[in-house]
Amino acid sequence: MSNITAKDDILKLLYRIKTGELTPEQALGQLRTEPFSDLGYAKVDHHRSLRQGVGEVIYGRGKTPEQVTGILSDMNKNNARNILVTRISQETADFITSKNIPLIYHPIPQLGIALPCQEQQRVGNIVIASGGTSDMAVCEEAALTAETLGNQVTRLYDVGVAGLHRLLSKLEILTEARVIVAIAGMEGALPSVIGGLVSCPVIAVPTSVGYGANFGGLSALLCMLNSCAAGLSVVNIDNGFGAGFLASRINQMKGL
Repeated sequence: MSNITAKDDILKLLYRIKTGELTPEQALGQLRTEPFSDLGYAKVDHHRSLRQGVGEVIYGRGKTPEQVTGILSDMNKNNARNILVTRISQETADFITSKNIPLIYHPIPQLGIALPCQEQQRVGNIVIASGGTSDMAVCEEAALTAETLGNQVTRLYDVGVAGLHRLLSKLEILTEARVIVAIAGMEGALPSVIGGLVSCPVIAVPTSVGYGANFGGLSALLCMLNSCAAGLSVVNIDNGFGAGFLASRINQMKGL
């Protein structure tokens, strides 16, 4: 919680509901629109989890180690846990831990989980499938994001269309998934193939892996956007986080 909604403030709000000054709906509206901490270089949103179900995620690229650490320190004061910090270097990760902020750092996707809470139940079944080993950084960003958000994740790496039998040998795993994240570079054909095999939602992630005319992932992106497989959605190039987050939303939908 932030200073605006510390214990005393929440108690006052509850008493106002009790006395009839506010309806529960009005009180919830206040909690949804407040509060945040203004650090000067960042405005830390402490009620994102109330509005969206998941707390704020820190995009680390472009931020200094001191800025990332300052944001984490403020979130720690407000009892935030399992904070995803994406696209940070080993140097930044080392700086964070030097300030006595617990952080689990994964160097391949350059992703950290700050103030980790080990007691976490994981639900559902998300499958992360990759075209090749070169896509692993994006795959792990998606997988770790989904796991941190409380989802069961199965990894199927290096099952691209150049050796289709590798994918077909895992057909039982694919058909039992609640949602699949299909990640590929080059021509980006893997999501279309998977989309034609399963009944669950498929999230396609183009990667920047490929030779010259791949144009940094643009060819894979256009291929996925033009897929003829129904039930396929596409996120941005190398956006493993976005895919993992969306997969979590789908996986945890009630009644799905």
